[in-house]
Amino acid sequence: MTLSVQFGSERINFNLEFSERKSLGISVLPDMKVLVKAPLNTPIYKIKERVQKRASWIIKQQQYFQSFYPKTPGKRYVGGETLLYMGRQYRLRIIIGKQNEVRYKGRFFEITTKSKSKVKNLMKQWYRDHAKIKFAEIAEPNIQKFKKYKVEPSGLYIQEMSKRWGSCTPKGKIILNPELIKAPRKCIEYVIIHELCHLKHANHGSSFYKLQSVFMTDWTKWKEKLERILA
Repeated sequence: MTLSVQFGSERINFNLEFSERKSLGISVLPDMKVLVKAPLNTPIYKIKERVQKRASWIIKQQQYFQSFYPKTPGKRYVGGETLLYMGRQYRLRIIIGKQNEVRYKGRFFEITTKSKSKVKNLMKQWYRDHAKIKFAEIAEPNIQKFKKYKVEPSGLYIQEMSKRWGSCTPKGKIILNPELIKAPRKCIEYVIIHELCHLKHANHGSSFYKLQSVFMTDWTKWKEKLERILA
């Protein structure tokens, strides 16, 4: 059942589920959807009242998840354009040749290709290949540290996502957006730590933030930098 409440100029839509439980629970999911679980026979007006009281918190959580949505503007992949890699800027240099190859030297990405139409795909594949290597390199020492808290992911995966930098599954998989390779190393580490914390604490409660701060005391700095650089 889908319902909604008005909070100032904001309309909050939420999905309602009834179950055999003693108390009402409100969750904001990573896709910013709101889920309300209520005891059987709870009056709708009481549910709406509770959502109304929690509206400020709900909006804050949605804004938090929104910060993980990639906002990098589209590139044309033409000569002279600036591209990011690990937080640094590189200028694109295109060379028409007999082979397809991407190299970065100095402050340039140098792409040799038979056709300029292949530049974008060549660059995307290069990013993906290097993301696999760098993400694993950054994740491994943090995974080892999390074992102290009985947290260990079942795997680290790369997957294009239009709305997230990272996510985790109930089975313990951590999924990272290859676009994240454009951010500085510490921003990447922040996202990895964030997802590792979710394997211990599903929601953004005080226990979640406490654990995140244990592993990265200055996480707010890198969160803000991620939002600023890839905005």
